[in-house]
Amino acid sequence: MSKDKTNNSSFHKYGKYRDEVINLKENYGYSSRTIAKIISEKHPDDEIVVENFARAIRSSNFIPQSIVDESLHRNNMHPSDNWKVAWIKDKETGTSTLVSNPDYKNTEEVDYDKIREDMIKEMSEMSPPVERYQREKLEDPHCLIIDIADLHIGKLATKSGSNSSYNVRVAVARALEAAKGLLNKSQPYNIDKIFFIIGNDVLHIDSPKRTTTSGTPQDTDGMWYDNFVIARKVYSKIILMLSEVADVHVIHCPSNHDYTTGFMLADAVYCYFHNNENITFDVSSIHRKYTSYGENLLSFSHGDGCKMEQVPYLAAHEAPKMWANTKYRYAYLHHIHHKDYFKFRSGKDYIGMTVEYLRSPSSSDRWHNDNGYVGAKKAIEAFIHHPKFGQVCRLTHNF
Repeated sequence: MSKDKTNNSSFHKYGKYRDEVINLKENYGYSSRTIAKIISEKHPDDEIVVENFARAIRSSNFIPQSIVDESLHRNNMHPSDNWKVAWIKDKETGTSTLVSNPDYKNTEEVDYDKIREDMIKEMSEMSPPVERYQREKLEDPHCLIIDIADLHIGKLATKSGSNSSYNVRVAVARALEAAKGLLNKSQPYNIDKIFFIIGNDVLHIDSPKRTTTSGTPQDTDGMWYDNFVIARKVYSKIILMLSEVADVHVIHCPSNHDYTTGFMLADAVYCYFHNNENITFDVSSIHRKYTSYGENLLSFSHGDGCKMEQVPYLAAHEAPKMWANTKYRYAYLHHIHHKDYFKFRSGKDYIGMTVEYLRSPSSSDRWHNDNGYVGAKKAIEAFIHHPKFGQVCRLTHNF
């Protein structure tokens, strides 16, 4: 008998791998061919013929097969045929089961290697080493906080669905317009430090299925990978503009719409400017971030985590040295898009710390409109702090 045929000798030959086959099949759900390939690579000296081994695994003489395996085999359907799903009907019980093929290869998948290559090429061409600028020492200096809260690039709102319009183009235009506008409004002050806050739902979705990180479906504009690149370019353009005025410290706040891609975006921006000595970063995935400016403790987080009244206690616990060395303490939160939220105010002076939520430039989509979450002012806000006197100015760019 030729070696392309499967007989009792082949069962005997491959029988010693039965436990490995069962483990890979039951715990990982691999197809017979995939299992045969994995085991053949694990035991190269055994000269395993993958197709013969896979045929043996599919045979009822090797291991007991389920009704699913039997039906697929009976209909000559193999995972290598690249089918996606199949309905398996059991005539004895009258039930039907939807089966997915773990070996299915989606030909429309994004080419991640190509995206990576493009990013590396762009960064190498546009991110040359930049030495520290020799800036004049300012009298009576101040810091500027520019905080683009909840930009939601990729969010879609239409006049017919929510009586408002919002899309990628509008989001980008508002971010750039506000950054320039707030920078102009800060000119009466001597700015020697800029804190630029990123993250906070800058991207609207976190999966190819157009859902948030937790799986909530969203109305969207554009493809997720295109919006990722757009967001990176917007951030980079704003940071470069700010760095012409003063040294910039970029702080990333993880958020609920884009917890995964938001972190990757922050890290990509950090890589983009890693050779620029005038820009520093805090882009870790830690939820609450702290920094200081003179006698100011500045805290930033998305606002979807702990309760508002817990923020001062957490700051004292998590940043005790900053707390002890500062007189003015502020926490800037995001997430709710407006200045009043159900039963509590958006800002409050607690003992030792002021906590407040910021406005968003994004419009209400269909779901928010249907549920009555409309009418909030669309704006991006900024704050000016004096090193000895705390927050001395609030700047607002309305849309």
